[in-house]
Amino acid sequence: MIKRYASRRLYNTETSDYVTLDDISGFIQSGREVQIVDLKSGDDLTRQYLLQIIADHESRGENVLPINVLTDLVRSYTTHAHSVVPDFLAQSFEMLRDGQSQVMENLGSMNPLANMPGFEMMKAQQEAFMKAMTGGAVPGAQPSQEAKEEGELSAIKEQLAELQAMMSKLGK
Repeated sequence: MIKRYASRRLYNTETSDYVTLDDISGFIQSGREVQIVDLKSGDDLTRQYLLQIIADHESRGENVLPINVLTDLVRSYTTHAHSVVPDFLAQSFEMLRDGQSQVMENLGSMNPLANMPGFEMMKAQQEAFMKAMTGGAVPGAQPSQEAKEEGELSAIKEQLAELQAMMSKLGK
């Protein structure tokens, strides 16, 4: 748990030291769950800080969210669609995570070097490198897998466009 003091400094209660947004981003990237709580009021500030981390990454040119997606997110706050959007986004990200995990599992089982000493460490390093270089895109996917994922992404985009059209009709 991370506590925010009145001075806005963030204190990691697990390690008994102060942390930055970059530290918190690193915790999340390593798979840790993070909760940020205001020391005085006890309010959960996690969402606020996660949005700040995303804004910082986007402002540094690490663009993951296209302008049209950001625009649609803003629109979802001003329409009746805000009740549908969180579930849709959560399911979409879950599908992407599941697909990436499956590709990485298949990569290990198809490789004849998988029994070589140190292969797991080398594979983990390769995965980390590929994630860093592709911004989290699925590494090691074969053309048929990539085509399948592209088709799934296109389907998600189409569904999002349909959802947007329905939302704009509701807003009128």
